[in-house]
Amino acid sequence: MARFGMAIDTRRCVGCMDCVAACKTENDVPEGFNRDWITQELRGRFPTLSLEIRSERCNHCDDAPCVSCCPTGASHVHPFGQVVLVDHEACIGCKACVASCPYGARFIHPEGYADKCTFCIHRVREGQDPACVAVCPTHCMHFGDLDDPNSEISALLASRAHHAVLPEAGTRPRIFYLT
Repeated sequence: MARFGMAIDTRRCVGCMDCVAACKTENDVPEGFNRDWITQELRGRFPTLSLEIRSERCNHCDDAPCVSCCPTGASHVHPFGQVVLVDHEACIGCKACVASCPYGARFIHPEGYADKCTFCIHRVREGQDPACVAVCPTHCMHFGDLDDPNSEISALLASRAHHAVLPEAGTRPRIFYLT
């Protein structure tokens, strides 16, 4: 069984927001909300500074607090790719999952349910990349099966230094930033 993840090359990401626009269009995300976003992190002290630009989203964590806190089971891990999803019909909009996510990756859709990145699972089932990956002009985004040692993402993670956001949260996130 696959376990999907994403690696984003921070040396190539220019913060153009094509991934954000593609996600909004592909998933009909309402105006004023986002399933993904761009973060810029400045490190160091002048004159020795470095800027990391990251495309962030739900981390589809292996130990997702949004799943364990959901009172209805609407937030769940789908067997296909072990992707964290929300069943909109079962969600009661209680916001427990929004509060439990250390990444700020969830929002309450105007129709009353929790919403977030789905890794465009509808596209992945058809053999396509998630919309964000497909449109990236710098090809800095890589998607695949983390448990397949022959996958491109596994090879990248084995060969490049990388980090995750908030590893101290203990969620075991599956979005990695190549440095």
